Amino acid sequence: MPVLVMKFGGTSVANLDRIKRAAKRVGVEVAKGYDVIVIVSAMSGKTNELVGWVNETSPLYDAREYDAIVSSGENVTAGLMALTLQEMDVPARSWQGWQVPVKTTSAHSAARIEEIPSDNIMAKFAAGDRVAVVAGFQGVSPEGRITTLGRGGSDTTAVAFAAAFEAERCDIYTDVDGVYTTDPRITDKARKLDKIAFEEMLELASLGAKVLQTRSVELAMRYKVKLRVLSSFEEQSDTAGTLVCAEEEIMESNVVSGIAYSRDEAKMTLVSVADRPGIAAAIFGPLSDAGVNVDMIIQNIAEDGRTDMTFSCPTDQVKRAEKAMEDAKASGEINYHDLIADTDVAKISAVGIGMRSQSGVAAKMFKTLSDEGVNIKVIATSEIKISVLVDRKYMELAVQALHDAFELEKAA
Repeated sequence: MPVLVMKFGGTSVANLDRIKRAAKRVGVEVAKGYDVIVIVSAMSGKTNELVGWVNETSPLYDAREYDAIVSSGENVTAGLMALTLQEMDVPARSWQGWQVPVKTTSAHSAARIEEIPSDNIMAKFAAGDRVAVVAGFQGVSPEGRITTLGRGGSDTTAVAFAAAFEAERCDIYTDVDGVYTTDPRITDKARKLDKIAFEEMLELASLGAKVLQTRSVELAMRYKVKLRVLSSFEEQSDTAGTLVCAEEEIMESNVVSGIAYSRDEAKMTLVSVADRPGIAAAIFGPLSDAGVNVDMIIQNIAEDGRTDMTFSCPTDQVKRAEKAMEDAKASGEINYHDLIADTDVAKISAVGIGMRSQSGVAAKMFKTLSDEGVNIKVIATSEIKISVLVDRKYMELAVQALHDAFELEKAA
C-alpha cells in the first residue's frame, strides 16, 4: 500500500480531545488505502515544563540525561495516539526513536538524522498494522543513548520518514491553515498560498516565518518530498492547505511570493578595523567558533588603511558576539576602535523565485520604504531574496507597505 506521513504539532495534540480529532484524520487516510506513519510532538507546553524541571534540578546538566527527559513528552503522545486509534479499530502501535531506529549523530539536543531503516515498520505493516505512531524529535546515538534534534525537530523527523519510506506526501498539521504571503496578524490582506516552491519556503523559514522548521524544508528540497501544511482545526479537502513542492510544479507565481520579518535582530559594527587581506576571516572565524549566526555583512569603503565592518545576528547572540570580538582583540588577531551594538532593529525580506527573471524588484522595494519614511540600515540580496534592516518601530509599517506594493493579496 502507498505510505503517507502525517505530523501533528503540540497544539494539535494538546489534550485528549485534540488527540481524538487528530486520530480521526488518520482514520480517514487509512480508509483511503494508505499505510500511515504518524509523527507526533509532545502535548503543548509539556517540553517547556520538562526543560524547566531539568534546569531546576541541575543547572549544569548532563546533556545525555537532558535528552532522556525532554524526549519523554513525545513518548506519552505517541502511546495515547496509538491507544486512541486502537479504540477506533484501526490497527496501530507506537514507536520510540530507538525502536525504529532513528539513527542520529551524538550531538545531544542538536543531533542530526543519519539513517532511518524501514525494515521494522514495514514488517509490521506487512503483518497487518495500518498505522505506526512515531515519537518525533528523538533518535538514538551510535553509543545507544537517546538524542533529540533541537526544538521544532518533529518537522524534520516527519520529512526524514517521508524520504526514507518514499511516502506519497508528508502532511504537517499545525494551528495555521497554510503558508501566507505574510503574517495575517500584521495585515488582513495576507493571502494563503496554494503552492510555494521549496526555495521560497526555505528562505521564508530562515527569515522568520515560523510555519516550518528550516531543517525540515532543506531535507524536503534535497529528497523532493512533497509537503503539505494544514490546519488541525478545520475540515479538510484534497486541495486544503499549502503544498510545498518543486518549482517546476508551479505554473505561474507572483514575482514576490511573500514578505517575511524577524524582530529579534541586532546590527553590530566594528569601528576602524585594519583593511588588509584576511581581516574578514579574522573577524568571522571567532564569531563562527562562538556559535554566532551571522547574516548580513557590509564592509565600508576604506580610508587611511582602516574600515568599518557591519554584520547582523540574532539579539540573543549579541553578548556571545561581543565576547568573541573582545577575546580576538585581546589575543591580537584583530584590532578595532569600538564595537557598537544596535538591538532595536528588525529584518524585512521580500522572497520570490520570480526575481530570477524580472528586474526592478529591489528598486520598487527601496522606493516603497522611502515613500513611507523608513530608513534602510543594511541591505543583503540573493537570487530570490532581498533583505533590509530597519528601525524596529517601523517593522509593521514596512511589511504592510511592501505587501501592498507587490500586490500580494492578488493571485498570479
